[in-house]
Amino acid sequence: MLEATRPVLVDFYADWCGPCKAIAPVLENLTQEYDHEVDFKKVDVDANPELAGQLGVRGISTLILFKDGEPVETVVGNVSQSTLVNAIDQQVA
Repeated sequence: MLEATRPVLVDFYADWCGPCKAIAPVLENLTQEYDHEVDFKKVDVDANPELAGQLGVRGISTLILFKDGEPVETVVGNVSQSTLVNAIDQQVA
């Protein structure tokens, strides 16, 4: 994430998380829509609690958008695709 040359959207999730499952189709759509502009990564908070803690993830689903290695936007919960598009568009423009 820190060495990325383009924005990175990181999905902090857990397999048992209902909102994480609900937002998965939205993230899949965005992955296809922004294929050449944004990298999409998933981090399982149960397997990586240290990383989640370092980034201040307190609840899931949490999405953090990084640009130039720095977090620039954090979205928590099951949000609409348009909310995420707005956040991404601000960073890829």
